[in-house]
Amino acid sequence: MMYVFLILGFLLLIKGADYFVEASSSVARALRIPSIIIGLTIVAFGTSAPELSVSISASIAGNNDIAVGNVIGSNLFNLLVVLGACGAIRPFAVKLRWDYAASAAVAVVLFAMILFDQTVGRVDGILLLVLFAAFVGLTVRDALVNRIVTTEEVKTLPPLRCAVYIVGGLAAIVWGGDLVVENASAIAASFGLSQNLIGLTIVALGTSLPELVTSIVASRKGENGLALGNVIGSNIFNILMVLGASAAIHPLLVNPFSVYDIGFLIIASAITWILCRSRNRISRMEGAFMLAMYLVYLIYVIVR
Repeated sequence: MMYVFLILGFLLLIKGADYFVEASSSVARALRIPSIIIGLTIVAFGTSAPELSVSISASIAGNNDIAVGNVIGSNLFNLLVVLGACGAIRPFAVKLRWDYAASAAVAVVLFAMILFDQTVGRVDGILLLVLFAAFVGLTVRDALVNRIVTTEEVKTLPPLRCAVYIVGGLAAIVWGGDLVVENASAIAASFGLSQNLIGLTIVALGTSLPELVTSIVASRKGENGLALGNVIGSNIFNILMVLGASAAIHPLLVNPFSVYDIGFLIIASAITWILCRSRNRISRMEGAFMLAMYLVYLIYVIVR
């Protein structure tokens, strides 16, 4: 039955993402705002639900390594694997805006917090939540300023169907991700793999599966802005909202290795910026390079 539920999980992920992207794109067209803004908000916050649940639960239980590691690992996965996979499958047009700089900046803020006392305290958590509120406010303002003006009739889904597709699609994505993680972990354990290795690979992949599948589906539908916004918005949400809420609930004592992990995230952000700015696209070769970077990081984590 583990294999049946694993296949069911992947089917839910794929079909859920399909409906979720279709409805999200329709919302963007109806509101006449760029799809990247929908990706930064509705899509990003929805696909980051697993990270929020895992980190807050870990924080309440006092499992600091899980709460912090989940966020850093997910952000690296989003940046290198999700964007890299989109580019490797199909050359991916990107246009970086202020929000990408914001995603790199919040990683630097977190790095500074951890570097000085290896703790993300309640005051730090509240500061991160305030920054998250500011980001949402700026994004809403951006949406209002950059509304698309057109006299043509825009084809959109009916509002009720949109709501059903968004809620139902997101539920299918989260449920499918849970089924994949749970059953893939059980299958791996049955082959004798250690829980540590399973956690570093399958579980880390599992919490980021919603972002991966949603962005790939969006990219294949030609919704590059939505796919890119999903990655950037998820990374900002993970640090500011997920870690902010976790630290506000219970101060987080951070593993010293996390300093290196965040440093790698900042370096990866800089390299990705260079790749994207070169020709405003991620080619298949560049996508493969980003995937190789993540593989190197994963080997480092396992070896250490």
